[in-house]
Amino acid sequence: MNKNQMNRRAFLKASGISTAALALGTTGLMSFSESKVFAGTTKNNQATGGYGPLIKDPGGVMDLPRGFQYRIISEEGGKLSDGRPIPEKFDGMAAFSGPNHSTVLVRNHELSGNSKYPVIGKNPYRKEETGGTTSLVIGPNRKVTKEYVSSSGTIRNCAGGATPWGTWLTCEETLEEGHGYVFEVDPKNPENKISKTPIRDMGAFSHEATAIDPATGIVYLTEDAGPSYLYRFLPNDRSQKIGALQKGGTLQAAAVEELSTDEMSEFHTGQKFGIVWKNVDPEKPTLDAGNKGCIAFSRLEGAYFEGGVFWFDDTSAGDKNLGRVYRYIPASNTLELFYESTSQNDLEMPDNICITPWGDLWIAEDGGGVDRVIGMTPEGETYVFAENKVNSSELAGPTFSTDGKTFFINIQSPGMTFAIWGPFARKNAARRRLMGHAAPPAPYAPKVTDKLSAFAEVQGMSDLEAAAFQRHGMPIL
Repeated sequence: MNKNQMNRRAFLKASGISTAALALGTTGLMSFSESKVFAGTTKNNQATGGYGPLIKDPGGVMDLPRGFQYRIISEEGGKLSDGRPIPEKFDGMAAFSGPNHSTVLVRNHELSGNSKYPVIGKNPYRKEETGGTTSLVIGPNRKVTKEYVSSSGTIRNCAGGATPWGTWLTCEETLEEGHGYVFEVDPKNPENKISKTPIRDMGAFSHEATAIDPATGIVYLTEDAGPSYLYRFLPNDRSQKIGALQKGGTLQAAAVEELSTDEMSEFHTGQKFGIVWKNVDPEKPTLDAGNKGCIAFSRLEGAYFEGGVFWFDDTSAGDKNLGRVYRYIPASNTLELFYESTSQNDLEMPDNICITPWGDLWIAEDGGGVDRVIGMTPEGETYVFAENKVNSSELAGPTFSTDGKTFFINIQSPGMTFAIWGPFARKNAARRRLMGHAAPPAPYAPKVTDKLSAFAEVQGMSDLEAAAFQRHGMPIL
């Protein structure tokens, strides 16, 4: 953050103003003026659809479309409810319904070693470690009423994922001995025994994110390392209750292999390829997945499950290392390459992702430059919703309140959590499902040759499925 930005923030604090956006209003909120939804922008300001062009924030913090406003609801170094400092390095996050129309956020802190503002808990996994999670209770007025530590004693809590039963799976992104696990955090029962008990059968590796198929209880996991593998965890207990994942299960990694005769469609003969899941040793899953020929991705990041589809991204994949977005459809065992960036203007290094309540795919960038929230619609349009103007720190933890009216997101460093609201579209379950089967916007779609398209037809698969396989070594005959 530069000196001018610090001065602006210091002025706002000194004046007792806790919110920021574009123009001072009569309510005391700095807010965007109201307007209709209209065309959005990319980095080169080309109109492409969405919620409209971004309006410059005079506070130099977050640019948003006209009609939207934000409040910084939490900052590193501030005070938790018990008076201790709010830990730094904000990362992955999820929102849950709380009492009296409140929202409860669970937020990761990607900390290791000495930290200025560590996570200090009362019941840590390992008391010498500085990572963990905090939780925020936010009232209907979008102001924090309570903020507290919900788990501690872990390392590099990067991402994770919400469970259908109302808890948060926080993931350690580390290979340090005794770490690299997933922990379940219950925001309603913070720092309990489960929060400090690693789910060992989910594997010891450099975890990034998780997402759960509510129809089956299967947990999908991404790995942030090089090489990275895509895993799924088959729980022994599918009751989808707090603590059920602790009862163990089977860890598997995805591979592309030639299918046996029994697995081939009766309508297609000859050589055919598909996704297979191979059991791996949870104590050394990365080594085991590599030895078994599983798909080696570049560096997997965000994960999200919606409408029968598992979305995930590979942040540094592609010819220009700008990233890819995939979707996996369990019902058909289909892996598709949905998007492959070839230009920083389109999208640069996708990280955390979510499907909005009305059905768009939102992607937070971690490109080391001007990071944005990019939206993609089922109708094939793209737009920019937000742009971090503070510094080159990443955006992280995009999540919506359960009523769909408030969007929460973090700037990692200096740690700030934002509540953003405005004329969001209404919830639309049908459109959320549609996003899982829509064609990607043309500038983002993977380039497919005529030869590959012809091969896809022979294989009985879509071009997007063939592109995914071809990028990962499927021979094209």
